[in-house]
Amino acid sequence: MEQIESRELRMSFEPKTIEHLGVKMYSHIPPALAELIANAYDACATEVRIKLYDADEKKIIVEDNGSGMSFDEINTFFLRIGRNRREEKQESSCERTPTGKKGLGKLALFGIGSRIRISTVKDNNRVDFILDWEEIKNWKNQDYTPKFEENETTENTRTTFTLEQLNRVSAFPLEAYATSIAKLFNFKDEEFKVYLSLNDGDPILIDNKLKYESIEAEFEWAFPTTSADITSDFSKKGDIHGRIISTEKPLKPGLRGITLFANGRMVNAQEFFGATESSHFFSYTTGWLDVDFIDEMEEDLISTDRQSINWETDLTTGLKNFLIATLRYLEQDWRNKRKEKRKENVQKKTKVNIDDWLKTVPKGVKEKLDVLIAKVDESELSETDQSETIENLYALVPEYPQYHWRYLNDNIKSVSKDDYEKGDYLRAAGESIKLYEKEVKGKSKVDKIGVDLMGRAFGPDTEPLKVSPNVTETDKNIEKGQKHMSMGVMSGFRNPAMHEPKSEIYPAIYNDVDCLDLLSMISYLFNKLDNARNINE
Repeated sequence: MEQIESRELRMSFEPKTIEHLGVKMYSHIPPALAELIANAYDACATEVRIKLYDADEKKIIVEDNGSGMSFDEINTFFLRIGRNRREEKQESSCERTPTGKKGLGKLALFGIGSRIRISTVKDNNRVDFILDWEEIKNWKNQDYTPKFEENETTENTRTTFTLEQLNRVSAFPLEAYATSIAKLFNFKDEEFKVYLSLNDGDPILIDNKLKYESIEAEFEWAFPTTSADITSDFSKKGDIHGRIISTEKPLKPGLRGITLFANGRMVNAQEFFGATESSHFFSYTTGWLDVDFIDEMEEDLISTDRQSINWETDLTTGLKNFLIATLRYLEQDWRNKRKEKRKENVQKKTKVNIDDWLKTVPKGVKEKLDVLIAKVDESELSETDQSETIENLYALVPEYPQYHWRYLNDNIKSVSKDDYEKGDYLRAAGESIKLYEKEVKGKSKVDKIGVDLMGRAFGPDTEPLKVSPNVTETDKNIEKGQKHMSMGVMSGFRNPAMHEPKSEIYPAIYNDVDCLDLLSMISYLFNKLDNARNINE
């Protein structure tokens, strides 16, 4: 490169500073590239293109169409280690809030490669220079003066970084890098685009959606709207914006946790902020929150590698307590939403309305069912398995189980079921007895009603209906039993039910249990009647 004698680029440094804050802190490529993306954003770029090459010589080229740097700006700003851009009030043509404060980002590049070629254009002037880590380490003077070349140009403003002599030996995982970089940013300016390509192949657009592209939300909570539901006196809770989502299936460990961003950049990596993580909830939860106020404090509260916040101040302690309260609230809300959704899905699959079903179950049985159903709801069973379990429980304990457990004669069911379910127990039993009376009269051809009908229709002697072979003494006893039980039903229930006001009989004399007992008895009699023969035919 042609050197201009009257001018020098100067970087003041201590080699150990670069080694500790660059080489050792940024050993992974995505965080190092994130520093260049942030620089491009601060320089009002609308587009950044990151080009990875691993076919032959490994290198990385990062190009942006930002405002570029003049020769003096390179010296005053870029090559100055540890400057605070905001305190200096460096002008920005796009009025973006700067994402960086420490002036250490460029050191990150030495964590992934030992030589950096920089080319920048501003005001029709192009400056090209090289930062070489091996040269810097062995530099004898206090100020490092890299070689440069300066030329007039008609090119548009831009800045290009070419990273060479990379530490990485293996191939570049394009998609993994794209996702990793996306997780480091949450820029609000939708005009700012970042593209990543490998060996000049089709580029991937890195945007806010990419970091959660593979995640399908089951439930989500928007902030600050959700903040109103959380009991907390944190004064800044209304200034927190973002989204927390939960998924139907457990997330991979690398996707779990809430990430904090400030002015578009990550300031705290995914975590749950001290809340207990033994709950299933944390296996399903991810999201991001913008806490710009953290970056606007006079005190620097963000670690150099932007992985964590200093949680020991009044402001950050308040924030952490709010986040813990938030996750506690969301966990309970998640359980309620998930339980309700699963209940709806299970009811669709099983056609069983669980709430209505449980209303029909006796108290003692319901208490046991409630425990079993709660365990099903809280389990990690699939909806298919949950549905199958509910179906089996419903088969064992159907609606109005005591009615069904009686295994009543089908004829009795046809006239008593609706009334029983409505709670009209007197009518349920009465209609069953009327049907039995009708069937006995039709089958026996005896023109009587009530007690007289039963006394003349059944019996071991000359009565027409026989419910047994009527040969042995046992047979004759069965015939007598059918006769006397049928007469008893008519005398003990049919007659008072027909002739007394309902209010005087139910529930003082006949209640729901009496109804079931009567239905069972009539069912027994009906079963015998079904097999009875008329000896006169």
